[in-house]
Amino acid sequence: MALPSAAELPSPREPGAPYRVCLVCLGNICRSPMAETVLRAELAAAGLAGAVVVDSAGTGDWHVGEMMDPDARKALAGRGHDGSGHRARQFEPSWLSRYDLILAMDARNLADLRRMARAQGEDTDRIRLFGEVGDIGGQDIPDPWGGGPDAFGRVLDLLHAAAPVIAARLARLLKTAG
Repeated sequence: MALPSAAELPSPREPGAPYRVCLVCLGNICRSPMAETVLRAELAAAGLAGAVVVDSAGTGDWHVGEMMDPDARKALAGRGHDGSGHRARQFEPSWLSRYDLILAMDARNLADLRRMARAQGEDTDRIRLFGEVGDIGGQDIPDPWGGGPDAFGRVLDLLHAAAPVIAARLARLLKTAG
């Protein structure tokens, strides 16, 4: 797997502290919590569980406090993951300075997050597309909400393809930064 230089990822804000990643979709009940679960498992397998902290949020507020979508939990469980502990959160502008890397699930989320960053005077370079950093052709992770088991399965296929690449890039970045 040929990977571009780890320098492409933003350097840690606090060297020596865990690298903080936030995965963001629209409502934080499907894509981003599924991605959080898959990426955490990949990071643990790579021995990076303590070095990288991953969580998720949504740009919208209509699901705050809710559990992950039942179809998302079912799809994750079918592949050996547990999403039962997730509760939806909305991404807050004050969080922009908290994360080393923010990965948007699609171009709309990316635009919303970058607009938020510009309004706060924050750097937009830390905000990227999950599919771009995960080297799956830069494609959006499609919203499976309401699409049934096949839609959730397709999202998991994309997440499982991208997560090892993201973990490898983070490992390389942390090795060069540490």
